[in-house]
Amino acid sequence: MIFSFSHPLYLFLLFIIPIFFLIHFLSLKNRKKVALKFANFDAISRIQGVDFFSKNIILLLLSLFIILLMVLAVSGLTFHISKQSSSFSFVIAIDNSQSMQADDFSPNRLTVSKQVAKDFVDTIPYGADIGVVSFSGSSYIEQDISQDKNEIKNAIGNIELSGFGGTDLYEAVITSTNLLKNKENKAIVLLSDGQINVGTIEQVIDYAIGDDVIVHSIAIGTKEGGKTDYAISKLDEDSLKSLSYMTGGNYFTAETKDALAESFAEILKLTKKKVSIKVSDYLILFAVILFAIKFFLENTKYFYIP
Repeated sequence: MIFSFSHPLYLFLLFIIPIFFLIHFLSLKNRKKVALKFANFDAISRIQGVDFFSKNIILLLLSLFIILLMVLAVSGLTFHISKQSSSFSFVIAIDNSQSMQADDFSPNRLTVSKQVAKDFVDTIPYGADIGVVSFSGSSYIEQDISQDKNEIKNAIGNIELSGFGGTDLYEAVITSTNLLKNKENKAIVLLSDGQINVGTIEQVIDYAIGDDVIVHSIAIGTKEGGKTDYAISKLDEDSLKSLSYMTGGNYFTAETKDALAESFAEILKLTKKKVSIKVSDYLILFAVILFAIKFFLENTKYFYIP
């Protein structure tokens, strides 16, 4: 289970809790001094125990818990869980940055990625919605969501190495996610060598989680790397692993064409979808109930604290 906040700035209100705690005990200490002035407080406490403190502690804890619930509510706490699903809408996002010309796959990473991606489209059940995105320093929609497999395969075949530098995974996920708007079960199949040098992986993860999109990452390339026009390009797995793990997807490493094909085949067997549960209303309701309990305790003769 993963959680997120739609308004995380409100979480700063949690600093009220330690301040409230401090004020309470300073006030309690002052009240004790006043009590000692006008009565033999120590004698009373030996006879009656320390209800004066224990009752205050109970009310304090209730108050602090109410504050916590209200802060979490206004911050828009949302839980993201996985459930079983019988069908998915896919976007195939293929990295076409300069590093994908590496020759550790023959003739290069991009060509093999395109070949295997087209085979994947053929194995997807008819009627499934599929889109295609290419990305490097920017992202491009090669094919909007469609059920026409010929259109989809042609779009994949038309992807070429980009002249733009960098690998902007953030924009790739945004573009792919936007294609899947209004779809119920959404998954991105991301092919990349993982060499992300535009944006941060945290931004990518937050955007995908916020839209209940599962990202399956396939890292294409060898650890030894392959030659490109500019340098040796090596596989960078960490970012892709984090993206898949945090969004509920699966991560695959493909160091051969066969391994790449097996990765695609495994993705078709996966049946989990992401579901968001906003709990703000429940938190507010629970806070109101606790407030009512606190009010009752404060005004009950058995609990009354003068």
